[in-house]
Amino acid sequence: MEYKVIPFVASIDANKGTSDHVAHQLEETIRIYTNQGWKYERLESVTTFVQPDNGCFGIGAKPGYTTTRQMVVFSK
Repeated sequence: MEYKVIPFVASIDANKGTSDHVAHQLEETIRIYTNQGWKYERLESVTTFVQPDNGCFGIGAKPGYTTTRQMVVFSK
């Protein structure tokens, strides 16, 4: 079995956007890949630690942080 994992980041207008807009974007992503022969499996959350940036001589240093990304999983 073959797998394809792609990042999913919905984008909506802060004033007009709704959950329906997010659902439509996910639906469109699934439609595009299923039309290419992939089978939708699931939406997966992946938690990642972003390493700190020490900056140049400590100037502009940024601490590390944890972030979560959404990944769409397909199979063939």
